[in-house]
Amino acid sequence: MKLNDALLASIATQLMSGNEVVVDSRALPVGRTSSQKLRTVTFSSAGQTYQAIEQNPEKPSRWGKLARSGHHVVQFKDTATNRFVAVVVDGKVMVYGRRHDS
Repeated sequence: MKLNDALLASIATQLMSGNEVVVDSRALPVGRTSSQKLRTVTFSSAGQTYQAIEQNPEKPSRWGKLARSGHHVVQFKDTATNRFVAVVVDGKVMVYGRRHDS
């Protein structure tokens, strides 16, 4: 699985600031989750489907704490495995499990 950092950052920014997200020239509507009413959008990249979800600020995690303090935090989930694969905080991308070699 190869995730494009620039694409993830762009989707996160668009998700937090508008009613649609443009991916590969396609406008995708921003929806809301049923329980918490968090912003979400489902998109495809490199043949895989992902869901971008606004971080729930009520969660006790470090991501929830950042969201509570005003940061824009968006989680990315692989819909096939239902696992979170990345997070974007204020435009900075962190892919889970990626090695940070220099």
